[in-house]
Amino acid sequence: MKKTYGIEVDCANCANKMEAAAKKTEGVRDCTVNFMMQKMIVEFQDGADRAQVMENVRHNCRKVESDCEIFI
Repeated sequence: MKKTYGIEVDCANCANKMEAAAKKTEGVRDCTVNFMMQKMIVEFQDGADRAQVMENVRHNCRKVESDCEIFI
């Protein structure tokens, strides 16, 4: 299942770092961050708890970009 989330990130490089961090999160099959549109599209693994996965994604993204925001 894919879901789109609004994000707030300051630069394209930071968006790339967020995308890489999200892809490494357990429960995420794939992730794409579009800096220009300020959107993150997350594809979840089958059976994953989306709410918990997104909390983990947010935590991992803030490790690489402390002032980023993901609107869940």
